[in-house]
Amino acid sequence: MNNIRFSLQFAFSILLFIFGSSPGADRITGEPFATRSEVIAPNGIAATSHPLATQVAIDILKQGGTAVDAAIAANAMLGLVEPVGSGIGGDLFAIVFDAKTAKLYGLNASGRSPKSLTLRYFQEKGITKIPSLGPLPVSVPGCVDGWFELHGRFGKLSMREVLAPTIRYARNGFPVTELIAYYWLKNAESLKEYPNFAKIFMPNGKAPAKGEIFRNPFLADTLEQIASKGRDVFYKGRIAEVIAKHMKDNGGFLSYSDMAEHKSQWVEPVSTNYRGCDVWELPPNGQGIAALQMLNILEGYDLRSKGFGSFEHLHLLTESKKLAFEDRAKFYADPDFNKIPVTQLISKNYAAKRRALIDRTKAAKSFPPGNPALEHGDTVYLTVADKAGNMVSLIQSNYRGMGSGMTPDGLGFVLQDRGELFTLEPGINGGAKLYHLAGG
Repeated sequence: MNNIRFSLQFAFSILLFIFGSSPGADRITGEPFATRSEVIAPNGIAATSHPLATQVAIDILKQGGTAVDAAIAANAMLGLVEPVGSGIGGDLFAIVFDAKTAKLYGLNASGRSPKSLTLRYFQEKGITKIPSLGPLPVSVPGCVDGWFELHGRFGKLSMREVLAPTIRYARNGFPVTELIAYYWLKNAESLKEYPNFAKIFMPNGKAPAKGEIFRNPFLADTLEQIASKGRDVFYKGRIAEVIAKHMKDNGGFLSYSDMAEHKSQWVEPVSTNYRGCDVWELPPNGQGIAALQMLNILEGYDLRSKGFGSFEHLHLLTESKKLAFEDRAKFYADPDFNKIPVTQLISKNYAAKRRALIDRTKAAKSFPPGNPALEHGDTVYLTVADKAGNMVSLIQSNYRGMGSGMTPDGLGFVLQDRGELFTLEPGINGGAKLYHLAGG
């Protein structure tokens, strides 16, 4: 009886703690902080989609690492704990604010299509759209080179120190979270037939369930090689050789020379001003300026008065996205092979003309792309800031889920399928060759 009374008292005390014992302890409502307080940190801060990745980033900052060191560490960790969205088989895009120079630096670490994969191949095979999975959508993975470009310019700790936490978790294991377990299962259903995928990502013949400890010793070995031997082991050494052989053996086109010739590009970020706030994105071949185009269009409406999530708010947001994505499909491409009218696309005058096409009473089935040439007169995301005021905004992904399914022997990761975004329409964004439009 005493035990029962104690249990009831304990339960009652917990309820009092949760719900409060007086009117003064009632849950706050109607305030911006009703759900939780904002995080205020004078010595650095990190935001990622997974608690272990955020923890790793904070640990790196505590060791004296820069925001870039912490961002690379978090990105590596996300590739392990959230392989359904990112990994070293994918591309990377980053904007860095350097406190010393008070300047923004943009890095495009995306890879191009294989040199030997031409439009003619698809025409001869009768393929009218690049598939989502398999060898054909695979492009050069730019992530690792992106790490080293960022680190070489803004890093402080060694890459051994930066990658050590992920290597440790890859060997010892981590508990799979609920959402990731869900997407892992969905991806596994589509990718399990590709060589090596099930061996690495389906222990005991199935995708890991929520709470199951997952280990990836193959990825640990790969990251150890990268940490000790540098980026060249990935693009010109053993890892590149394994990737090239796997692709050749399985009907792919990505070659050793494609890997060896890859390099990232430092680019100037572009911006627009939305109601007093400067918003910065990377220029094409990425999709970032689609967000700028949308903001310019939406600036002509008083969205605040419509109410967040209201019919009018969602209608205007959707229609502006349709307009921007039509331009994306026509104009965004690889700038090395195309002249892209970026300045005109993100201009206010051009936005006004596009905005005029929106009917505020009904949705459009489609919009035509614009004509910005007449105007002369748009994965995982993480962000880190350190105590010196340096900041990083970073996107890195496999493109679609866990990628193409192409899983090179013994490396512990899947190659991306970003090539699905390439066009096969002759004369569009480059014509006879496949040129790169980078996706999220």
